Amino acid sequence: MLVGLIRHGLTDWNALGKIQGRTDIPLNDEGRRQAARLADRLLKEPYHWDFLITSGLSRAEETGKIIADRLGIPVYDPDSRLLERSFGQAEGLTAEERETLWGKEWSRHEIGQEKDAEVQSRALSFMADLAERFDDKNVLVVSHGGLLAQLYTALYQDKHTERIGNLSLTLLEKDDEQWALKLYNCTRHLEEILDN
Repeated sequence: MLVGLIRHGLTDWNALGKIQGRTDIPLNDEGRRQAARLADRLLKEPYHWDFLITSGLSRAEETGKIIADRLGIPVYDPDSRLLERSFGQAEGLTAEERETLWGKEWSRHEIGQEKDAEVQSRALSFMADLAERFDDKNVLVVSHGGLLAQLYTALYQDKHTERIGNLSLTLLEKDDEQWALKLYNCTRHLEEILDN
């Protein structure tokens, strides 16, 4: 079983440096172009993808639809375990605004944000169910930077901590009880297009 984990495309709030969390911000035109570039890359690679699933937030759903349409695969019903981390009162704020309100260690304050352990638990639950129900399939998953970062922390401790890029692709292969990391946070498809 191969799972392709994808962060949704760019939104206006991403471009402004605002935390989105559960706030349902749509893709912008650049985010749509990014999704098409990843779809084009996936068409050229040797893997066959069986279906795609998203978080249900519109930025993930639209990213998924663009990719699935190009690949000619179905989009399954959204799974709420893939939703972005809730950032509570920090949603909609830039880094400067968060630091003005709560200081540089703003994320340590109780401002209604979902705890690391909670995010990791639901992400791991999703992956376990996916492996149990679809162990003979290759699945694309469109989710969010905060959730994906916590999933990678849960699976690999602190080995992979770089910021998860918009429209990045990570490939995990199920190997007995482990998820073997085949590719991490790759945005080559965005850079290659820009270089042409």
